[in-house]
Amino acid sequence: MTDLELASHIATVAGRLLLELQQSGLFSEKALGKAGDRVANAFIIEALKQQRPEDGILSEEEKDNPERLKAGRVWIVDPLDGTREYGEKRTDWAVHVALSINGKPEVGAVALPGLDLTLTSQPQPLPPVAHRLRVLVSRTRPAKEAVAVAEALGAELVPMGSAGAKAMAVLRGEADIYLHTGGQYEWDNCAPAAVALAAGLHATRADGSPLVYNNADPYLPDLLICQKHLAKDVMDALAKAAV
Repeated sequence: MTDLELASHIATVAGRLLLELQQSGLFSEKALGKAGDRVANAFIIEALKQQRPEDGILSEEEKDNPERLKAGRVWIVDPLDGTREYGEKRTDWAVHVALSINGKPEVGAVALPGLDLTLTSQPQPLPPVAHRLRVLVSRTRPAKEAVAVAEALGAELVPMGSAGAKAMAVLRGEADIYLHTGGQYEWDNCAPAAVALAAGLHATRADGSPLVYNNADPYLPDLLICQKHLAKDVMDALAKAAV
């Protein structure tokens, strides 16, 4: 399999495993999320070690191995993005499998198992922008910066769960802007960024600087995904909100 085929296959199968676990009826809400993290991570790590034994791996659910810093090719994964949504048996959760090459998000797959859908870094046409812009925010704790940008642009707020679900909502035409300023890690946004960039979307840090991966500290706190012609307006509104 190519790297893209492998990323898509692993994310999709991990999603199926998570659905089976979710539908088993064996776990309480909180225990379900914990079990899902463990099961999906174990499958993804073993699959990558089998298929790409020379590559590095960075996973939210795996003890970090600093040897990855010497590798040019590093798989960056979030086995279950949106543990809370998964435990609540919602559909806005995801599985992220990405390959960073020399720090760039080159290959990515974001599975949305609740929707029976996997989006990848295979280029695809973008949906039209809505007449009234729609800004994605956390369904439980909307960031004040995103709310301020939405107000400045006259945009509607669209609450949603996981980072992957939000990013893919832009590709799917359910929203127009995903601005996150509340803190993330590389595994939260590497696969979504790879998919977004391949589709021709703008995907950077909130200030427009590039997303760089496989750092010693994987903290990567902010993200902007939108269509390219909207990026400057969003960043200008964000800068004014910070004054």
